[in-house]
Amino acid sequence: MTRVSPASTVMGAWRAEPPAPPDLETPLTARILIVDDDERNAFAAVQALEELGHELVVARSGEEALRRLLTEEFALILLDLHMPGMDGYETAELIRSRKRTKDTPIVFLTAIFRDEAHVFQAYSAGAVDVVFKPVDPFILKSKVTVLTDLYLKTEEVKRQSAYQQWLLDEHARVKAEKAQTEKALRRTEARQEAILQSLPIVFTSRSVEPPFAPQFVSESIRDITGFPASRFVDEAEFGSSRIHPDDLDRVVEGIGRAVKTGRYSVEFRWLCADGQYKVLQDQGVIAPSVDGEPREIFGVMLDATDRHSLEEQLAQARKMEAVGQLTGGVAHDFNNLLTVVLGNVDIMARKAEDEARRTRRIEAIRQAAERGRDLTRQLLAFSRRQHLTPVTIDVNALIQDFAPLLRQAVGEAVTVDLKFAEEMLCAHVDPTQLETALLNLAVNARDAMPEGGVLEIATRREGERIAVDVTDTGVGMSQEVRNRVFEPFFTTKEVGKGSGLGLSQVYGFVQQSEGEVRLESTPGQGTTFCLLLPASSTPAEVVKPAERARTIEGGDEKILLVEDDPTVLALTLDMLTGLGYDVTTATNAAEALEVIHSDAKIDLLFTDVVMPGGVSGVSLARTSREIRPDLRVLLTSGFVGEGAVIENAEFPLLDKPYETALLAAKLRKLLDKPGRRKKQREGAAAAE
Repeated sequence: MTRVSPASTVMGAWRAEPPAPPDLETPLTARILIVDDDERNAFAAVQALEELGHELVVARSGEEALRRLLTEEFALILLDLHMPGMDGYETAELIRSRKRTKDTPIVFLTAIFRDEAHVFQAYSAGAVDVVFKPVDPFILKSKVTVLTDLYLKTEEVKRQSAYQQWLLDEHARVKAEKAQTEKALRRTEARQEAILQSLPIVFTSRSVEPPFAPQFVSESIRDITGFPASRFVDEAEFGSSRIHPDDLDRVVEGIGRAVKTGRYSVEFRWLCADGQYKVLQDQGVIAPSVDGEPREIFGVMLDATDRHSLEEQLAQARKMEAVGQLTGGVAHDFNNLLTVVLGNVDIMARKAEDEARRTRRIEAIRQAAERGRDLTRQLLAFSRRQHLTPVTIDVNALIQDFAPLLRQAVGEAVTVDLKFAEEMLCAHVDPTQLETALLNLAVNARDAMPEGGVLEIATRREGERIAVDVTDTGVGMSQEVRNRVFEPFFTTKEVGKGSGLGLSQVYGFVQQSEGEVRLESTPGQGTTFCLLLPASSTPAEVVKPAERARTIEGGDEKILLVEDDPTVLALTLDMLTGLGYDVTTATNAAEALEVIHSDAKIDLLFTDVVMPGGVSGVSLARTSREIRPDLRVLLTSGFVGEGAVIENAEFPLLDKPYETALLAAKLRKLLDKPGRRKKQREGAAAAE
């Protein structure tokens, strides 16, 4: 049965294993059949022929000899003529009658039939020779040697002939298989070429040496760029010459880095034949040579223009959704605040009330205004445009001092566990904003543990930054919630239970402080917020809690007030004059500079940062200082935008909205010189 090997399949078809070549190495041997009913005669024949080295087989009768000849092949038959039952003549006749044994040489052995008639009959029965008994060993060996040598030579010729035929057959088979394989290969190449042309993918190979010249580019490049593949292969600089100039260095660096890393992936803009840029995504791997060194880069290239367009549309849609959500949230909260303000003002304007009720309404208006101020600051924190006053603080000490307020905020059901690093951890941040961020995280953790739990705050150093880990044992967050948790006004709480700005403040504050916020959360397993803050090598400053000024101290200096909003101008003028200051006003930078030039008695310039006319309060302050180097400057703004000026920098800044006490304290800090207030007080006392 023909065997079939899976390893011999080509293109899915099964092929029979090729026939094995004839064995030419194994020496040929002859088998001799001795047929004699007399055991002594058979033994004598065996003794005479043993030294020839052939295989000797003895049969005791003609029947036994015929049975052996049915399945075995012999080079020579030594056949006794006189045997009981079937004699030698009859046996020889039957041997000659079979096709398989008709040419096998037969030598008759006889001790009785020696006359010519019997000898003639023996030759007529097919014998090639007759040997008389008792057998002469020498004569028997000679006759057997001649016949067996003839047999072996004949078999060797047959074997050589079979080998030659095998060679011819094998040549024909290999030739046919080669033709079939070449046909299958051409069919496969045609199919692959059709597939390559139909796919929106470009297959490339290029050199590993700059400028990474292409060695092969599939023809599908024409559908993407409008240029044939030959342009890229024949002109080494053609592909790189049409990369957008802003992307070229990044592409060269990315592909060059692949020689070390083994792979690369870059996106770039490429100028197509129609004059338009397309975004191409190119990625590949290094194919090592036989000796293990990089040899060439195999890669694929895709047209990512449509994907980029869809991503931009999706980003724009998400941005508009966020803007809509932000607008709606701001409108909701501010409308609530304005309802309180306008309602109380309306009641106070329509009817007279006793002092207690009037005081309560004024306090309600104040609280609404303060909530509006806090809401604005949270929005600015998220947008990373709030006014920060960073100093170097001991993070461990700040958290330790702030812990009582945190415990009060989370309630008795939540255990606050502090774990500080053994070393002092100094960070350069705004301490007030850090406290606010910790409070927001603590409140968020409390709401995530309705049945109580553990809130752990731990500090550690991570490289060049200080890490503050805030971990709760609450309900955790899903992936969808984690993706949106820092969006302003996004909240999973019930309506009225949260503004959705707490985590936005945390994110904005940390980002503006040049830090990073990491979030790890698993539903049912709690949440960890990691605040990574910029470390500082300078000694920590002692930061005291902000307190409202207990006394309001004014003065008699002359102040130039610059404000373009008439309502704010009138209010601030009332504040300043109420504090005893001599105030001159201006509505823009041009008017202010006229006053600076004309009035040398101006002690302090108090100006808004954002003003019409193209000249900001910062520019006004710089110009005024050039005119009057000793002039004090205080800036104020509700939102300074890009290029915000921070405290302890070029000019101090007072955030809007501000109260009289805070304004008074800022002014006195700037106007008071060492010994000046003391002299003023002594002079006033002497005058009295």
